[in-house]
Amino acid sequence: MKYGYFDDKNKEYVITNPATPRSWSNYLGSTRYGAIITNNAGGYSFFRSSAQGRFMRLHFNAVPLDQPGRYIYLHDRESKDYWSGSWQPVGKSLKTYKSECRHGSAYTKISSEYSEIKTETLFFVPINADYELWHVQISNNGDKYRSLRAFTFVEFASNWNALDDSTNLQYTQYIIKTEFVGDAINHGSNLFIPSDVDNFQNKDQGRSTFIGIAGADVTGFDSDREKFIGLYRDYSNPVAVENGECSNSLTEGDNGCGSLQIDIDLKPGESKEFTVVMGIGHAGIEGREVIAKYPTSKEVENDFVELKSYWHERIEGFTAETPDEDFNSMFNMWNPFNNLISYSWSRAASLVYSGERDGLGYRDTIQDMLGVLHCITDEAGERLELMLSGQLSSGGAMPIVKPFAHNPGSEIEPGEEEYRSDDSLWLFNTVPVYVKEKGELDFYDKVIPFADKGEASVLEHLRRAIEFNLNRMGAHQLPCGLAADWNDCLILGQKGETVFVALQLRFALKEYANICAMLNKADEEKWSSDQLKITDKNIEKYAWEDNQYIRAFRDDGLKFGSKENEEGSFYLNPQTWAVISGHADTERSTQIMERVNKELATEYGIVLLDPPYEKTEHSVIKAPLFNKGMKENGAIFCHTQGWVVMAESMLGNGDRAFDYYKSFLPSAFNDKAEIRQTEPYVYAQTTISKYSSRFGASRNPWLSGTTSWAYFSAAQYILGIRPEYSGLVIDPCIPAHWKGFTLRRSFRGKLIDIKVENPNKVQKGVKVITLNGVEIESNMLPAHLLKSRNEVVVIMG
Repeated sequence: MKYGYFDDKNKEYVITNPATPRSWSNYLGSTRYGAIITNNAGGYSFFRSSAQGRFMRLHFNAVPLDQPGRYIYLHDRESKDYWSGSWQPVGKSLKTYKSECRHGSAYTKISSEYSEIKTETLFFVPINADYELWHVQISNNGDKYRSLRAFTFVEFASNWNALDDSTNLQYTQYIIKTEFVGDAINHGSNLFIPSDVDNFQNKDQGRSTFIGIAGADVTGFDSDREKFIGLYRDYSNPVAVENGECSNSLTEGDNGCGSLQIDIDLKPGESKEFTVVMGIGHAGIEGREVIAKYPTSKEVENDFVELKSYWHERIEGFTAETPDEDFNSMFNMWNPFNNLISYSWSRAASLVYSGERDGLGYRDTIQDMLGVLHCITDEAGERLELMLSGQLSSGGAMPIVKPFAHNPGSEIEPGEEEYRSDDSLWLFNTVPVYVKEKGELDFYDKVIPFADKGEASVLEHLRRAIEFNLNRMGAHQLPCGLAADWNDCLILGQKGETVFVALQLRFALKEYANICAMLNKADEEKWSSDQLKITDKNIEKYAWEDNQYIRAFRDDGLKFGSKENEEGSFYLNPQTWAVISGHADTERSTQIMERVNKELATEYGIVLLDPPYEKTEHSVIKAPLFNKGMKENGAIFCHTQGWVVMAESMLGNGDRAFDYYKSFLPSAFNDKAEIRQTEPYVYAQTTISKYSSRFGASRNPWLSGTTSWAYFSAAQYILGIRPEYSGLVIDPCIPAHWKGFTLRRSFRGKLIDIKVENPNKVQKGVKVITLNGVEIESNMLPAHLLKSRNEVVVIMG
């Protein structure tokens, strides 16, 4: 079933049926003032942290998933009928209520028509603002005069600390105090103690948020939630809306809200507008200043144009037109926007993540950068330096880096039992790509502090990342799993060994040797090459098993992902990383990827392992905590799908690589969204696999490593556009039936238009490349030959 469509021209996804299988969301704002909004205006806003700065409430895991939110209610003063500007929360019959939601790049427009009244609301956070705008236009499309009354509604949190607000009610129900100031409500928390602006993590301090109206007079208000909603009612039928009048309630303690009443009288064909402003600060100070900025809709429009321009510029660093429309819709807008949001918020704020992961997860964030390095190179470079300063002098990493509270050089080192074995090794996927994108080798010489003590060059940071694993080897001289490797359900302990990380280590050693060779550091290159030989020998001796790489060893020698196992006998990740790392030669790579295709591939993606666990004790592996086919127990872990695409592309299998890519591409399921259920314009963490009755349903959208690896595999392996130290490599691996494609790529301040032709219907291979009319000798565009604008023609063959 189809609930909407991609408007590629306007870079929007348009939802025409609001009764989506799950709440379909979008993100507003920045890493300072962030917000989530759904197709029915649900969601919440937060300042700096969704865990420690969530000033709007959301009731997680409720039905529906997104309530409350940012609501505009309308009451007809003559008929006494009422409805909401978004389909929910009132939920009028869709036989008489029409709705359209346009999710765009950090903005959402929700339009509705009911009882000959059209309501249009534009939600966005202006650039660099600590507030949000809801610009509302209400039109009378009928032939008679209408007297309406509009009501805003938000439910404020009593304490910005989300855990306190939701669980410590014996405290938080006694700390708020509201007041009405001019055309705004001030919602204050702990007002009788001072603010502590230099210590954001101090939850017990004086804080205020406001909601106000610009462009219309406020004729009433409510700031007491129970007075507005009414006892034994809910968001669908607030007593104030039903009665058509607020009670001008203030509250001391209990629960606050922000409802402002506006009278709207409309002649036939007439429209009226106003703007809701909500943000951080006191209503009488910051609120008054914000209201004064928007006397008319023109000022709102100017800020909106600036916002769209800002985001589109960030997104448009790499665009492509291919024969596949689903690919184009995702690659040119929604995948890069998804990348930017995951990069911004890591795993901290969504309709699923409720603040339990506050800050930037180390391994998550390092990988998330792969999707944005090409489009916000300098900004991502600053983030990369931040994360390098989250690495410890031991070479390991802080599990989470909190930008609002990070103090390099004085962080407390985690206990040995807290380290994860894969954290710092992801640097070898990201740091070289950043340097290649910038073309500035001196980044390897830049000195950056460690989290706990000391400082070192970036190159030394990389070496210590390798040494961290070399210093923690098990009985087979493979890296120890520690608290976790990529798979948090494997119980390996401090001495159990992970083959996945061993293959990561191989990749790191090879990359480090290449870097040192380029920097003329012969001793370092030799050290790395010698370690690589030892690592290769141990992987070959202990991890290769007839026709597969095993997954891990427990400290007592028990194998995971082995033919000796009744359950979980074949794992995906060691196979793909054996190809990616280069440990498997072409013959072996082909062998193991054929097994992946035969035993793990499904129509909705590649499962993580086979068969799933149901008999194995969860003290051996945590996977059976989950149902079969869900999460780490044999789900289609979407994060891993990009690695499969990369592996098949490296083998030249364009048809299969693209088939795999399409099997987890959200836009490919737009016409059968009832199966996938989550948003068809963003990636999800997992898809429930064939072992479950819910086969095909995806879960945990937006914030996932899936989005960056999906983009990376599409950009650098399917389209084959890869930055190198000396230039830009063009090496497509595409379906044989593609006649070609075109793309535009910004690279080191130069614009490159590339036309790829495939006359012989090959899957991989470049026959001829011309740069600005001149044939070049290889498939790399030399950086020194690039002009400000460039025309490139590629003939495959």
